Amino acid sequence: MIDRGDVVLVLFPNSNLSSAKTRPAPIVQADSLQTGLPQIIVAMITSQMFRAGHPSRVTILLNSSEGQHSGLLTDSVVMTDNLATITISAVYRVIGSLPTAEIDEALKHTLGL
Repeated sequence: MIDRGDVVLVLFPNSNLSSAKTRPAPIVQADSLQTGLPQIIVAMITSQMFRAGHPSRVTILLNSSEGQHSGLLTDSVVMTDNLATITISAVYRVIGSLPTAEIDEALKHTLGL
């Protein structure tokens, strides 16, 4: 079972939809969504720190409590402005977890809520 806030290793599609890359991604959909489809909504995580600083993005530093529980290998940025709906079979494994409060605020900015 995977839950909202879990950081999973997934095959994340590139925006051109013709290629994909294995990368970590937090699950951002509600646990109780229950659409009947075998899919989940995730956000991209990048280690390219120059992408930090936008209200739709959350910086995760390894020396923080969040970073230590994330399963990430380097300082990273959660990019809620780059979401993907993927099949559950594209999830390789859970590597950690992130608290969802900051991600929720970033999602609100991304979605204009």
